Amino acid sequence: MKKIIFNISILFLGLSMSLSCSVDRMPEATLTDQFFWETPENLRLAANFFYTGLPGLSSEDVTQDNWSSDGFPISGNNTISDGSRVAPAQDTLNYRRNYYNIYQANKLIEMAPQVISRGGSETLVNSYVGEARFFRALFYFDMFCRYGGVPLIDRTVDEDDPAIFLARSSREELINFIYADLDYAIQHLRTIDELTAAQEYGRISVSGALAFKSRVALFEGTRAKFHGYGDYRRHLTLAADAARQVIESGAHSLFSQPSSGANGQRLNPAYYNLFQLVGNGLNNRENIIIRGYGASLENLVSWHIAQRYYEGLQIVATQNFVNNYLMADGLPIGKSPMYRAPNEQMTHAQYFEGKDPRMSFTFFKRGDAFIASGPFVLPHPNNQRSGFAIRKYADPQAWAFQRSVIDRPVLRYAEVLLNYAEAKFELEEAIADADLDQTINALRARLPQINTGTAVAPNYTDLPKLSNAFVGAHSLSMREEIRRERRVELAFEMLGYWDFIRWKTAEVEFPKALVGSYFFTEYRTAPQPWNPQNTVVDQNNHIVLQPSSVRNFNPERDYLWPLPLDELANNPGVIQQNPNW
Repeated sequence: MKKIIFNISILFLGLSMSLSCSVDRMPEATLTDQFFWETPENLRLAANFFYTGLPGLSSEDVTQDNWSSDGFPISGNNTISDGSRVAPAQDTLNYRRNYYNIYQANKLIEMAPQVISRGGSETLVNSYVGEARFFRALFYFDMFCRYGGVPLIDRTVDEDDPAIFLARSSREELINFIYADLDYAIQHLRTIDELTAAQEYGRISVSGALAFKSRVALFEGTRAKFHGYGDYRRHLTLAADAARQVIESGAHSLFSQPSSGANGQRLNPAYYNLFQLVGNGLNNRENIIIRGYGASLENLVSWHIAQRYYEGLQIVATQNFVNNYLMADGLPIGKSPMYRAPNEQMTHAQYFEGKDPRMSFTFFKRGDAFIASGPFVLPHPNNQRSGFAIRKYADPQAWAFQRSVIDRPVLRYAEVLLNYAEAKFELEEAIADADLDQTINALRARLPQINTGTAVAPNYTDLPKLSNAFVGAHSLSMREEIRRERRVELAFEMLGYWDFIRWKTAEVEFPKALVGSYFFTEYRTAPQPWNPQNTVVDQNNHIVLQPSSVRNFNPERDYLWPLPLDELANNPGVIQQNPNW
């Protein structure tokens, strides 16, 4: 850590989070502490830096779903997913970057009293300290998930400070520190309505800190429960309480706005629109924490090319994941009489019929709009090699420009509802129907009806409610159905890997072969035919992406990540490596 903790002059890019998406820049000249920390406005500009640390839609971000059995990279393997990685020599993208960001948060926290002493509003100053403490919690939580305990530094230090040689804190010490930061943020941050009134849309709000606390506490509560350590009930209670406070605040709601399709006749349902431009901005109260990019291509802060990554350039979905989608009768494919196994007479699009509508909004099927110019039929044999290209953030016009400003929902209200349902169930090994109605069934209620008939004779039905009676009548597991709902609702939002880790199911799922879709007959036809000789299939005619023979997960090692080797070398005998690495 010694190499990354150092004194620097304060020079930030101030990214305005207002609706106008204007860009405020600090003066080019270097500013010293003596002249910078004078007004709350300076604190606002300094706090803007932290928002660059929010997860976005870069290649590094979206490929996190390749870490599990849910996704697959075009390169052919992911060493985290298949268990072949080794301890890195160094880690500048995570370990060092997080400590660099923590240093900046500590700096703002330390200098804020100076701004108050110069006449700055204590309430406003404390709100920016709340932002710094929220982000410090976020950066520490990122490392907590990966490594467990890490050295806990709560002040600025230079390269000669003994604090840089601290040993790793325990899990309990670090999670308590994270909770303390979040509790301060909850007390001092502004509400979403106060931020809107101040034209500060996009900044972290009280409900943002509460929602994130529910994520943190659910992670540690379920991890402790299924890995067998600590006081899991304490964490699950905190998760349920934080989620409940967000729900009862009334500050957020599920997005329910449909929009006209490209032909002016079809309607794009609300779930699809969450990941389109229509889901950007104040009209979408489902988004609690976002990584914003701008209002339009003409008025942007930055931009991304997520569609290119998701169409197969960096990641495709596996059949392993797709099997999670329920049929229209609310039953999984292994129990539903409605399920038709793919066969030579079925088309790729027909495989989507009669299933949870979120499947069609999450993955491309043949016939979906893809690019604005020219015929291009998905799945394509080169990029969409699993048969399941991810549709979230797909915009034919943005594809043409190779840039998009669709927001990344880092944490949305749907997750809060799912956190609440899971925490309540895991606390008592049971859940009331009233809680299911408030959470999972609210998510299902915003879905469009499913056509279980044909184009000639349609027969529309709602996805049934999840209830204790339904689970009992069909010999289902309530835990598995709550988890299933989470997986399909939050599909490819970079949470799936960590769910496997906290549930302790990675050791079961990761060693399985990764397969793609059935090799449908139409794959062999124009305009982009697949070559059967270049496509390996299994005994069920599903595309083999990676056989089980080269996949492994060591439960005595892989539930924690290895610390970078240079950190061990910098602090020999003080920093200890995680077990079996």
